[in-house]
Amino acid sequence: MNMSAKPRKHKIALLPGDGIGPEVTEQAIKVLDAVSDRFGHLFEYCHGDVGAIAIERHGDPLPEETLEACMNAEAVLFGAIGDPKYDNNPAAHIRPEQGLLRLRKSLGLFANLRPVKTYQQLLHLSPLREPIVQGVDFVIYRELTGGIYFGDKGRTEDGLAAYDHCNYHRAEIERIAHLAFRQARERRGKVTLVDKANVLETSRLWRAAVQELAQEYPDIQLEQLFVDNAAMQLIQNPRQFDVILTSNMFGDILSDAASVLPGSLGLLPSASIGAQASLFEPVHGSYPQAAGQDIANPMAAILSAAMMLDQLGMPEAGTAVRLTVQHVLEKGIGTPELQPAISYGCSQIGDLIAHLVAEPEEELLVKDAPISERLSTII
Repeated sequence: MNMSAKPRKHKIALLPGDGIGPEVTEQAIKVLDAVSDRFGHLFEYCHGDVGAIAIERHGDPLPEETLEACMNAEAVLFGAIGDPKYDNNPAAHIRPEQGLLRLRKSLGLFANLRPVKTYQQLLHLSPLREPIVQGVDFVIYRELTGGIYFGDKGRTEDGLAAYDHCNYHRAEIERIAHLAFRQARERRGKVTLVDKANVLETSRLWRAAVQELAQEYPDIQLEQLFVDNAAMQLIQNPRQFDVILTSNMFGDILSDAASVLPGSLGLLPSASIGAQASLFEPVHGSYPQAAGQDIANPMAAILSAAMMLDQLGMPEAGTAVRLTVQHVLEKGIGTPELQPAISYGCSQIGDLIAHLVAEPEEELLVKDAPISERLSTII
């Protein structure tokens, strides 16, 4: 082995998008640069337009050059898309969201991962009572390319009836189920399959496929819940879940319901795993009302970058980023929507987390005053 060999560069496609997307993505890049300084990983960035900004500049929500950059990258770090100009115009034939949907299809993104974690210092922000949400830490694995959203749909000639077909192939189920079981091995060893097998034939196929596949993972506990029961359990006792595995539509609904548990969308990252590159993005939208005001919470984007590091085979770096975000929250620091003891702006949070990732031995001393330029009081 050549010990003098230079570390390989990882090619990352950056798609900041619209609204607060560019601001929060910029903070995630700061943290990735800090990871590079500390761990020696090298990143090569290529930028692309997507969403409303791409429509304005190119007449296309996903220009060919952006798609090509993503196809040639190892991972895509995505900001947010959406603009009131298009949201409020029902006659608009081209919409920002079309770019993301086409990107998902082009990259073959088949599994959406949505971690849901609550933080002790922010339990009061949750709509549920603190004893219920304390210690919540689970991840939802949602199948992303099959099911009712992609089945044949239409209406009868007289317009009085409509149909939406739900189709699943066993191979689609097995490829995401393998991911869920492997993830459970890295967590607390439990997978909860959510379906509607008492009514739906596709759900019965899910149960049969997952039960058979579970035999390959004898160390993992498999639990099975009907989706209506699972929805109730998310409210009554969300701490019971570790890895939730489910179909496209059920995952869409349950992940949105679960997103309110931590009390802020600004804390929730996501990943969409593909056959080629995978895509990582914060759960929040473009929030155009806050764009350019330096008040957006970049933590979801930063945590999405941490998920990207995991996927690229850098788990130590990903863990370092997550622990740093948790440390900052424990010190009572956050953006305004978190109602923190000490309120910082978007860029200040990015500077702070990046510095602590690069210099983990430095102690953070919090004072009851905002940081002046780049860093808080660190000695």
